[in-house]
Amino acid sequence: MPSSVDDFVDNLRRRKEHIKKGGALSVQKKPHQVGMLTARERLEAILDPDTFVETDLFVTHHCVSADMEGKEVPAEGIITGYGEIDARPVYVYSYDFSAGGGALGRWGARKLCKIMDLAYQKRCPIIGINHSSGARFQELLRGDGGSGTGFGEQFYRIALYSGVIPQISLFLGTNSGGGVYGPGMSDVVIATKQSNMFISGPGPVESVLGEKVTPEELGSARMHATVSGAVHVLADDDMDALNKCRELLAYLPLNNHDEAPIKDTGDNAQRLCPQLNEVVPMEPRKIYDMHEVIQLIVDHGDFFEIHRDYVKNIIVGFGRFSGQSVGIVASNPQYLAGAVTESAARKAARFIRFSDLFNIPIVYLVDSPAFMVGKDQERAGILSRGTTFLFATAEATVPKITVIIRKSIAASMLAMGSLALGADIVFAWPMADLVALDPEALAKIIYSRELREAQDPESLLRKRTEDAKKEIGDIYASASWQNVNDIIEPAETRLAIIRALKMTKGKIIHRPQKKYSNIPL
Repeated sequence: MPSSVDDFVDNLRRRKEHIKKGGALSVQKKPHQVGMLTARERLEAILDPDTFVETDLFVTHHCVSADMEGKEVPAEGIITGYGEIDARPVYVYSYDFSAGGGALGRWGARKLCKIMDLAYQKRCPIIGINHSSGARFQELLRGDGGSGTGFGEQFYRIALYSGVIPQISLFLGTNSGGGVYGPGMSDVVIATKQSNMFISGPGPVESVLGEKVTPEELGSARMHATVSGAVHVLADDDMDALNKCRELLAYLPLNNHDEAPIKDTGDNAQRLCPQLNEVVPMEPRKIYDMHEVIQLIVDHGDFFEIHRDYVKNIIVGFGRFSGQSVGIVASNPQYLAGAVTESAARKAARFIRFSDLFNIPIVYLVDSPAFMVGKDQERAGILSRGTTFLFATAEATVPKITVIIRKSIAASMLAMGSLALGADIVFAWPMADLVALDPEALAKIIYSRELREAQDPESLLRKRTEDAKKEIGDIYASASWQNVNDIIEPAETRLAIIRALKMTKGKIIHRPQKKYSNIPL
């Protein structure tokens, strides 16, 4: 027995040091062999130096089922605590794959839920670093739900705290089962290219479906970043993912009652952008990359893109104008001429809602010929997802600033920040078209019989299209009908956005009292 305070302190230090060593050394070496970090190294890398405070270090399982009796799982397989990023408070958890495969048990779930509750009570972001095999199956034998119930309690909190505090999840390694649902419910998912995530691994898939697949084929991070959309940001490795998380947080407020931090970027608020005259072709059918426009107008060209690799005909992400954090939703004519597809509408709608929840103004950059039409799109759900996009724009109460670059047509005209759906200020370039229907399509409908009977239908179509353009009018006619608030020189785009953001800052808008909207999902 210890006989002095020093003896007690020495015993405490030994116990802490032993737990912090983690699981089997042979398992801990594996991450380094493939360029990954351990659970504790990840926390050290993402947080400001010497700010991490660990909670519930001594929690352990109390399971006696199967082979668990007396089995040591350091820190119960999940490290929890709080610290700072850029001197701002955050709460964190990191699964330790070296400790029982990072499988979540009943008491690990209690640790996880406790740190989530603390983050909510303090109104601070929570960051989850995930490298977990899912539920601890041995506890499922008890009949009380075990870690399955624990995952449910985590999911409940994610839903409850959604829109109150930012919730960011990182996938760094292989994750499966219950360990992927929670991160999938969070606001932003960042994953490394070495990561895999699936609700059921290759083994169960083969036993149930007879389908043989590799982990990469089943759920690689690249697949989720390009096909399913479950990954929002794809990183090269652990350090890149952790740095990207730090970068993202700099654009976000601590909670839904705070404003996003203002950063002194040093970029001149009065700066004009004459290069825009060269970037965007005058011919409306010629393609260009909207990223070039974004890089010219935001502070120092810094743009944190969300879903960069998923559905490239629309661009979403965060930038700054005179230090003000904004969410950007932009058409990209380089892909499908900037038409809005089912997946693009879903991508845009989710980002709009995220920005709106955390008081981040939205800037729309529009160059879109319409929502995509056709059998494939109808079957994919362009009707339901298109209305989701319309819903998201209409519901957003933050400042909404729109710039029409070349064209804004049909339903995309409405969804992409129209005055009709609550935009505060709509600017247009002098060559822009703002119409309810493409003039050529309109001519084909109105003069369909005449075109069918014409000896030279192509020549007649060109004439009727020009007639339709004259009837519809140009962008100055749109301004006269107050469909746009001002027509600006392309070089003035950045300056106009900055002034509009300043003018709309602190806007107050009242909505009808209700529980929530029944947005099409």
